[in-house]
Amino acid sequence: MLTSKAIYGRLIAAYGQPDWWPGSPCAIMITAILVQNTAWSNVEKTVAELGERLIPEYIDSLTEEELQPLIRSCGFYRAKARYIKALTAWFKGYSYQVEQVQAKTLLEVRQELLSLPGIGAETADAILTYAFRMPSFVLDAYTRRLLERLGYDFKTDDERRAFLTEGIEHSADMYGWYHWALLEHGKVRCGKKPKCDGCVFGEVCRLTD
Repeated sequence: MLTSKAIYGRLIAAYGQPDWWPGSPCAIMITAILVQNTAWSNVEKTVAELGERLIPEYIDSLTEEELQPLIRSCGFYRAKARYIKALTAWFKGYSYQVEQVQAKTLLEVRQELLSLPGIGAETADAILTYAFRMPSFVLDAYTRRLLERLGYDFKTDDERRAFLTEGIEHSADMYGWYHWALLEHGKVRCGKKPKCDGCVFGEVCRLTD
């Protein structure tokens, strides 16, 4: 079976250097909530409409009711407005300074994020890695599906994370690139209805046995 490093190597060979979550740390945090249960194209539309207003001071100045119409295209806008306001208030406690957040340990910041409404493990890890450059590997449905199809019978996300981070550089850059590469493969090839012809994992995938 493939090692984590080998999986990453095949992804890079197939798709090239991965992208990075776009935007400032504040924009990354907000879009990590907006993208929940919606298409990325809807998030891009909202970000474009907000433009230069996508800063924590502006978001903090709004009420939930004022924020809701600005993010309506992302769906679940009432709940997401509440989540974004709570996250912004949390960041305000650090004076909106990334360096102040980074002064804490990863586990401390992760627990704080998980205590906020609307933030589960996937969103927390995305914020840690992409916004604050604190390496916390992001596990999503695409990654779980790929690992299962490649024959790995992991039972928990802790097991998946331990495997994926073994033998690779332990850095936010590496974790972020790896996650983005997995995301790209999931969208292009390994969705619920896979497109197996020509897949870089064809000879080792359960679906093509």
